[in-house]
Amino acid sequence: MSGRGKQQQQQQPLLLSPALAAGSGMGRRRYLTFLVIAVALVASYHLLQAPTPPSRYHALFLTLGSNTSASAHLRALTLRPHVAGTEANAAAAEYVRAALASLSFPTRVTPYSVLLSYPAHRSLSLSAGPGLPNNFFSLVQETYPDDPYAAAAAEVIPTYFAYSGSGSVAAEVVYANYGEKSDYAYLASQGVDVAGKVVLARYGDIHCEDMVRNARAAGAAAALIYTDAKDFGGPGAKGKRKWFPDTRWLPPSGVQVGTLYYGNGDPTTPMWPSCAAGEDCERLSMEELDGSEAMPGIPALPISGRDGETIQKAMGGGVAPPEWQGGEGAPVYRIGPGPAVLNLTYIGNETLATIENVFAVIEGREEPDRYVIIGNHRDAWTFGAVDPNSGTAAMLEIAERLSKLEKKGWRPRRTIIVCSWDAEEFALIGSTEWAEENMDILGSRAIAYLNVDISVFGPGGFMPRATPQLDELIKEASRMVPDPDDPSHTLYDALIRNDPPITRVAGAGTDFAAFVQYIGIPSLDMSYGLFSEYPVYHSLYDDYVWMERFGDPLFHRHVALASVWGLIALRLADDEIIPFNYVSYASELVESSKVVEDGCPGCPVSFSPLHKSIKQLEKAATKILTEKKMLQAQKWGLNTRERTLKVREINDRLMMAERAFTNREGLVGRPWYKHMIYASSDQDDWGTKAFPGIVSAIANANKLNTSESWRVLQHEIYRGARAVSKASAVLDGRLT
Repeated sequence: MSGRGKQQQQQQPLLLSPALAAGSGMGRRRYLTFLVIAVALVASYHLLQAPTPPSRYHALFLTLGSNTSASAHLRALTLRPHVAGTEANAAAAEYVRAALASLSFPTRVTPYSVLLSYPAHRSLSLSAGPGLPNNFFSLVQETYPDDPYAAAAAEVIPTYFAYSGSGSVAAEVVYANYGEKSDYAYLASQGVDVAGKVVLARYGDIHCEDMVRNARAAGAAAALIYTDAKDFGGPGAKGKRKWFPDTRWLPPSGVQVGTLYYGNGDPTTPMWPSCAAGEDCERLSMEELDGSEAMPGIPALPISGRDGETIQKAMGGGVAPPEWQGGEGAPVYRIGPGPAVLNLTYIGNETLATIENVFAVIEGREEPDRYVIIGNHRDAWTFGAVDPNSGTAAMLEIAERLSKLEKKGWRPRRTIIVCSWDAEEFALIGSTEWAEENMDILGSRAIAYLNVDISVFGPGGFMPRATPQLDELIKEASRMVPDPDDPSHTLYDALIRNDPPITRVAGAGTDFAAFVQYIGIPSLDMSYGLFSEYPVYHSLYDDYVWMERFGDPLFHRHVALASVWGLIALRLADDEIIPFNYVSYASELVESSKVVEDGCPGCPVSFSPLHKSIKQLEKAATKILTEKKMLQAQKWGLNTRERTLKVREINDRLMMAERAFTNREGLVGRPWYKHMIYASSDQDDWGTKAFPGIVSAIANANKLNTSESWRVLQHEIYRGARAVSKASAVLDGRLT
């Protein structure tokens, strides 16, 4: 090679840095100037083009809360009582739809024609004995002087139990305390025969549908349930108590209404979705329904504490135990039967009526086929200021904040669906019908369902319940929100004082049921305050005045609950890797299995299959958590396609693991409940039980003590173990 060639060979690399070819001095300065300009241009390009990190939008979200907005929505929603199927509730649906549409979110309304229940006729009278006049009860909740809602109160549907049996009964009365099975066992031990009698019971730890079922099982001909002043009327002796509007407590004429249907969804379409009016879908006949175990089968009425006390005064028989007695100044409670005779008539009107679910959709940018669902029901037994429209107001306030984020350039990674359910009070009907209709799509696309029924009860702190993989996310979000009752601390500081800090979504009770217990979607429900601070539950007095005076005078509790609710939704929608932690789930199942096994000491069965499956879950949960952390640490180590596929694969495992806890056949005798880990107790529809199939089998085996009952228990242990093993396999992500 010639010397000229050698010179060109040496100069070739300098083509990449021309300034160096000019030697020192001016050439070097020109090169440095060029380098600075180039770096500045590259940096400015990235600053202009790089998207704002989701965390910045999340921080902004927390600054956008509006007490005024929450208050305004609640006032508008509670101007009239709005029971499902009424014109007033249709107007409430339109209010919610219009509010969401005004934020430029696409909205839609999905109607269903479902069986609802209203009172056609009610009467109740008391005959205290021969020669004594009959006492006819008015069965009316009274307004108070200067009640701003007195005129609207005329629209309130008369006090009743939805789906109560119709009929007339004249019989002696028996007092059954809180109407639990143990109370009927005590009556039997005292020689008191409930058969053919009218049972008088008071609200306590179980809900009205369970109380009436227990009365029917004991042979009662009818049931009355009242709100005892001891539990709902506030402190103090009779004659010295104060109640709403002067205090938060239930007035003497207050009545807690409810539903007696022992199931979820439209009673005419169990296990399958209903349809809109005018469309054809399979339905059970009224004859089939009347013979169903899901219906109460006997007439029943809710009555006031004052009316319950009047009946107590006319009763004879043995004196009830101390724990069955009323509060200070109450008459002596006796168990009966008689001599008082009650004449009760109830005629119901069961009719197909249209309900409306309202939706808004914020479509995801990167993963529009993955859904984060937030929901609240809209229908109320009366005005519904606490239950449920404190939750509705908070949800609309969240939507307003999300709209403001959109105007700042935010768009979620995954789709967020905002849901306003109808007819929850009757039997979780709106959410159940929608979940049944969309089960397969939801089963393959839903990340989580985030429910708030009641956002604010009053004081008492942040109260979440959830499936356990959400625990860490709930704690992280609660650390970001100041406690409205103690701004120097966060919601988390109050949360960890609870024992346990987070409870489980096992009882039915509200709209998460269809998502977690029927489909197997990770779910939560949350509120602020204690239920005991809300004695006007399901009564005429659950109105805006009660909320403004006692529940949340400054509406700062609404805003705090909306903040943590919305932040959890944003994390689930925006985080690259879904923020689930199944290590928490495994730890929870270790403790739950101990509780279940401790309930069966010396049983001739083995729990080792369950223990083994939980160890598998611990291993799989740890593995996917490690994979998640490694992927996050290697954020720039993979090309875009490799990373996208790996993120999707991990997220699918995290999303689908909860589905694996379900069983197609469902629980024995309750096939709608398909979740093997969390479902309502068969003794208490609102109660919380882990491994419900095993718990029920233990109770049955202890009662029967037969070889077959113990075999069934062992079968249920294996069923539970198989569900846990299936979830482990999904998390592990490999075929066997």
